[in-house]
Amino acid sequence: MPNPDVNPNPGPQPAPPSPQPSGEPERVVARPPASPQVESIKELGQTNVAEYKSEIQCVQIVGQIEGHLVLPPQNKTTKYEHIIPQLVAIEQDPAVKGLLVVLNTVGGDVEAGLAIAEMLVSMSKPVVSLVLGGGHSIGVPIAVAANHSFIAETATMTIHPIRLTGMVIGVPQTYEYLDKMQDRVIRFIVEHANISEQELRRLMFQTGELARDIGTILVGKDAVNVGLIDEVGGLSQAVRYLKKLIAEGAPGPGKLH
Repeated sequence: MPNPDVNPNPGPQPAPPSPQPSGEPERVVARPPASPQVESIKELGQTNVAEYKSEIQCVQIVGQIEGHLVLPPQNKTTKYEHIIPQLVAIEQDPAVKGLLVVLNTVGGDVEAGLAIAEMLVSMSKPVVSLVLGGGHSIGVPIAVAANHSFIAETATMTIHPIRLTGMVIGVPQTYEYLDKMQDRVIRFIVEHANISEQELRRLMFQTGELARDIGTILVGKDAVNVGLIDEVGGLSQAVRYLKKLIAEGAPGPGKLH
């Protein structure tokens, strides 16, 4: 009786795979690139991202502003060497008529923050800034380097003296350098905001408000009342104001002061 497990009419059998010659690296078959929908799910958690060609360009200043030293990988950072080329491209692009800067930053490198602020204030196109969450420390000069600045009702801004981390050489020149850097920050803020130098220094060196530091925390409307920020508002107000500046043909922020 024939064995039921044996095919009585065997057809051509596929040849077994040839063994990989010893000493040669194993061949790796490249996978095809993922579709844009898959990439959107992986990166953003959604199947599609709204796309709209606009005359307004948005730049985000988030996390900690990274300067000459690379921060740990777990830190959310904004690298100034990434932001500056974007601003150069926006300045040259004729299709872009205005810039919206969105801030949610704890501060960071003083010179990197001032470099970004100087780039913004020297643009020929109108700039509107919007502080969401926080615009602390060196984020303050960036926030005021605009034609018009907005802050959300619950957003905060911390004003405090600049500080050095790491090894500090205890010589008079170190303290003179700190004073000069502090004067640079104060001068920039005073020139591009509606606050006096005396009031800014009072807020900056105020004691008793911060538990482990000196300075002042301004929440929403407080920043407007002292003249640091122009107006309390959110995204729609900021976009609407920027469109109005574009329609009026307003110059960049540097030409207003």
